[in-house]
Amino acid sequence: MREIPYDRAKAVDYARRWALGRNPAYYDFEGVGGDCTNFASQCLYAGAGVMNDTPVTGWYYRSAANRTASWTGVVYLYRFLTDNRSVGPFARRVASYEVQPGDIVQLGDENGHFYHSPVITAVQPQILVAAHSEDALDRPLDTYAFAAVRFLHIEGVRTW
Repeated sequence: MREIPYDRAKAVDYARRWALGRNPAYYDFEGVGGDCTNFASQCLYAGAGVMNDTPVTGWYYRSAANRTASWTGVVYLYRFLTDNRSVGPFARRVASYEVQPGDIVQLGDENGHFYHSPVITAVQPQILVAAHSEDALDRPLDTYAFAAVRFLHIEGVRTW
């Protein structure tokens, strides 16, 4: 296995292209719990170029019925990215000042339940994001109402 750089430009380009629309190659989960993490995963895939085909604990999308929970679930994406030691993107939690475009931010409530996964599109002079489930393009992060936040810096991608 080898590590390659995460292509942040491709991830952000994808986010900008599809933030206010839907790529027909992917199911739109808006009516069944939300599409934010599906969109974040699409952006990550654009920047990573590989999925992790491990059943249950991996990170992949073949169809709406053939995907891992990490592709569409906020908490599962967090676990995959921070625990991944195999193929695909991997991340670590960082402070807000350490994020870069193409990273993921997750928003939560006062009970520590994280419910939204926007993609960071810019960091200067403020953090801007793109998201589905209340579609947004270059929305300032500080315009969201949230009680908890965690920033996931994509450190790289592992391939075979």
